[in-house]
Amino acid sequence: MNTYDTYIFDLDGTLLYTLGDLTASVNHALEVYGIAGHSVDEVRQMVGNGIRKLIELAIPGGARNPQYESVYKTFMEHYLAHSMDTTRPYEGIIATLAALKRAGKRMAIVSNKRSDATEHLRRHFFSRYIDVAIGESESVRRKPAPDTVYEALRRLGTTKDGAVYVGDSEVDLQTAQNSGIPCISVLWGFRDKCFLAAHGATTFIFRPEELLPATRPGNGSIQQL
Repeated sequence: MNTYDTYIFDLDGTLLYTLGDLTASVNHALEVYGIAGHSVDEVRQMVGNGIRKLIELAIPGGARNPQYESVYKTFMEHYLAHSMDTTRPYEGIIATLAALKRAGKRMAIVSNKRSDATEHLRRHFFSRYIDVAIGESESVRRKPAPDTVYEALRRLGTTKDGAVYVGDSEVDLQTAQNSGIPCISVLWGFRDKCFLAAHGATTFIFRPEELLPATRPGNGSIQQL
């Protein structure tokens, strides 16, 4: 297993458990317009491609539904006010980020959340460890395009040499491939191992601390196919 100098992290499902707040905001927006809501497990399968895609998948008829824009706007208003009701870092994340920072590693967040929401969550949860967060905006194409990764590397003042992408979804795998860097798939997020393997994942971790050089090889449980 290689060691890395730069870690590019996905946000939802990788650093943060956000599914509860996303589900609550989806169901609030749908309820306002008399549309049936979704379970947490159903929303789990909808996330990963940004909020507009989430609403498209959540609403009957998708983006062609005449209420689509209204549901999206209502979702955003609710989510910006309630995005941290139950959202929290996964167990072991803070300690792992602190250890990586002590080891002199560069770190950034890339997300398909809106840029302002991504930066807000970075400041609230990770400002002591991560200085760069790139979200969806008009100037940067969202994942799986490599643009957010390239922008993160630019802001970190480094290149993709020695960089690794850490994520939990098929979108993250595609983003890493498009960016030309390896991907470590986490198994505490929104997709399971069989799903990820079917989409090309080859390297897996069960706990955040397995990212640390001291746990590899032999001392941790990083698995490669």
